[in-house]
Amino acid sequence: MSDTIKFDSKQVVLIVDDTPDNITLLSALLKDVYRIKIATNGVKALHIASTLPSPDLILLDVMMPEMDGYETCRRLKANTLTADIPIIFLTAKSQVSDEEMGLKLGAVDYISKPVSPPIVLARVATQLNLVRARNLLQDQNKGLEYLVQDRTRKLAKMQDAIIMAMASLAETRDNETGNHIRRTQNYVAALARQLQNVPRFSAELTEENIELLYKSAPLHDIGKVGIPDNILLKPGKLDAEEFEVMKLHTVYGRETILCVERYLGESNEFLRFAREITYSHQEKWDGSGYPENLVGDEIPISARLMAVADVYDALISKRVYKPAFSHEEALDIMRKGRGTHFDPDILDVFLRISDEFSEIAQRFRESEGSY
Repeated sequence: MSDTIKFDSKQVVLIVDDTPDNITLLSALLKDVYRIKIATNGVKALHIASTLPSPDLILLDVMMPEMDGYETCRRLKANTLTADIPIIFLTAKSQVSDEEMGLKLGAVDYISKPVSPPIVLARVATQLNLVRARNLLQDQNKGLEYLVQDRTRKLAKMQDAIIMAMASLAETRDNETGNHIRRTQNYVAALARQLQNVPRFSAELTEENIELLYKSAPLHDIGKVGIPDNILLKPGKLDAEEFEVMKLHTVYGRETILCVERYLGESNEFLRFAREITYSHQEKWDGSGYPENLVGDEIPISARLMAVADVYDALISKRVYKPAFSHEEALDIMRKGRGTHFDPDILDVFLRISDEFSEIAQRFRESEGSY
């Protein structure tokens, strides 16, 4: 919060007038209550007004040589540093049109000369009280904004923690660790960023959506909590009947997200990506995947990204039913899936940035079992 305004300090009034008698009169009138600054022409006034600490109020004479009060006011209002300083015009001009001109330029008040001390004191006090109130309100708003931002950050952190807890629960049942979650979400984000400039992906892969994909990717296998242990933890190859049960993890995952949407009474982009990824990440480009045998662009982009990330991580990771493949062995296997298992464009980008995938895998390496 700002500490610019202190209620135990004097507010600053800048008096701008080319007549010494007027300056003497106004200074004597205001100096006991306010801190006074003086300028004898418009140029000096512009300099003083833009120098910290800025004046809280400007008393500005209209009729001055070289640069009159109107032009000085225009320049003050055009400068972001001085635009908010209230200006009271002081002038011998008494026509309504003169007052109208001053107010149109942004002045807050207009005092005719010769000045009446009680009127000057009253109007200066009124404007400076408004300045104090405005600054206090701004400080309060900044405080509220900070509290809202802090609450929002904490809420987002809590949401992320809940997402990771849900995802970790599924992975723990599958004899994997949270590092698989970390790796795959980073793979997805890295791949998505590289695809941003590819026309067929650019509309979907905005910065905001990539952040949502990063957050929703850990939920890709939450449906595995519904798969019986004798199938989920089987060390050998699943038979046909068991594999049909295993396929249901995509359905269970989607149903979990749909339950959340029904509870909320609405959906959003995060939940949409989570639903797409959980349900369709096992689909294949040629239509041989599950659960719907989707073909090509029928498969959501989010799920196509997840398919590449998930398969790569599965290949380089040790499982009870297989050893870990090396990075190069994994790439060779995945190249064979171009245009059959994987979207060709996505796989090509993956192969181009495969070193980044390897770096992510090393950064979130398991204590044992990967590579």
